[in-house]
Amino acid sequence: MRWTRAALLASTLSILVTTACGAGPSDRPAVAVEHPHQGGVGPSTAPADTAPPAPEVPKVELQWKDCTAPTFNLLSLGAPPQGLVLECAEYPAQIDTGGNVAGMFKNAVVRARYDRTPKDAAPLILTSGSDRSSTATLAGLAAGPASALLAARPIIAVDRRGIGSSVPVSCMTDPQRRILADQAQFTRGTTDPVDAMANAGREATVACLDFLAPGQGMYDAPHAAADIEQLRKQLQVEHLALLGSGTGANVALNYARMYGPHLARLILDSPQAIGLDANGRAEQRVRGQEAALTAWAQRCASLNCSLGPDPRATVIDLTNRAAAGQLPDLSAAAFVTTLNGYLGDSRTQGNQQITEFADALTALGKGDRGPITPFVLRAAAAIATDGQFVNRCTDNHEPSTPDRAKERETTWATQYPIFGKVAAIDLMACSAWPAASPMALPDKLNLPVLVMGGSADPVTGQDGRPTVTGALGTAGARTATVVWQGWGHPTVAHSGCAQQALADYLKDAKLPADGTACPA
Repeated sequence: MRWTRAALLASTLSILVTTACGAGPSDRPAVAVEHPHQGGVGPSTAPADTAPPAPEVPKVELQWKDCTAPTFNLLSLGAPPQGLVLECAEYPAQIDTGGNVAGMFKNAVVRARYDRTPKDAAPLILTSGSDRSSTATLAGLAAGPASALLAARPIIAVDRRGIGSSVPVSCMTDPQRRILADQAQFTRGTTDPVDAMANAGREATVACLDFLAPGQGMYDAPHAAADIEQLRKQLQVEHLALLGSGTGANVALNYARMYGPHLARLILDSPQAIGLDANGRAEQRVRGQEAALTAWAQRCASLNCSLGPDPRATVIDLTNRAAAGQLPDLSAAAFVTTLNGYLGDSRTQGNQQITEFADALTALGKGDRGPITPFVLRAAAAIATDGQFVNRCTDNHEPSTPDRAKERETTWATQYPIFGKVAAIDLMACSAWPAASPMALPDKLNLPVLVMGGSADPVTGQDGRPTVTGALGTAGARTATVVWQGWGHPTVAHSGCAQQALADYLKDAKLPADGTACPA
């Protein structure tokens, strides 16, 4: 069915009204790059500019409704911490503030706080971009040791369009969705994997562009930033505090470019490297994934987990068996997605969760897929939805080519034995989507900015921070970097040290010592 403009808007408005609030050519950076910060560097002695304004308490509250239990149940987070409150609401927003597509929709948000959180505390706005829903990121953060942060102020998560608690995008057929998820492993026959994935991505692109027309261009990071601006207006505040994690940092940087005078605080957690093409961005992610898996495996071995003395070698073996079709119905791509979903989960991965996942992998190796199935389903729902395909492809500037993907399929399979080959083939998923322009950066930003990241980040990789601080410095911003020495994503969800640095910065805009290292 081809969607007309009227049909799209009517359907979108109908769904929004009735939906309940529920749970290239070069790899070189094209921007200024700062050298990596060194731990122990003292606070900056450079003269500070005029102190930034403080974030403000909303003058108008949204119609919040408690959704703690449904959200925790939906995300399989167990029992919520004592006193934690999650609340859902909606607010009206324009489909396109530029006026190219008329109409309004209701955007969904989720607020986390404790019952003891001061009612006169200004909220922190959170976006995790297209990596996973902001709702899931916030819920995972709230389920962990974040009581000090949430006890001081509420956090409001704003999902990108088509992801999480926002109106879902369902633009593919089940067969199309399955072929894309499996990289056509079970249907490509003798066709080259990269060519088969290019065909699958082309069919998915045609289906989704057809479904979304004429609003197919409204799912990019600038529109996500405009949705946050419309929330600011709805709350009737002049200045807000904004945290962007992962690709949500791109949304936050777009907000700084478009609406910079309304920023009181800006935090970029595990930002994606600036100035890379699709090949470079993918390799950054793969490096972070391999590092995170290695760190997890070391922890697993120290716990005498069921994978034995070398868990990483066992995972490599399972990856190879999946690629050879020896794990019935579980493709290499689905297996790697499951690993990515687990490693990049914002919830705390304690000893019990580590051994539980290890036990599921051990059972899989013995032919029992039952224990791994919940992890497979959870990862697919968290990071591989139609909405995420649309958002990621819409933001995909300088896409790869089949020839370059084939080169990397060979080299990455050796360099990165768990994640490399799947990542190279996946370069073709968005290759047919109209290529986006490179992200425009703020040209003026008189604001101290806190940049955080981990040494083994499985979502964006660990090498993006210098390009980001370089770009911010070019715009006039002062920056400080906090580096967590553990594995996982985002940093603020896993490190109490990073949370304290964030809390102090939110309070008085004071940046920590540049290059602060937080232990794992």
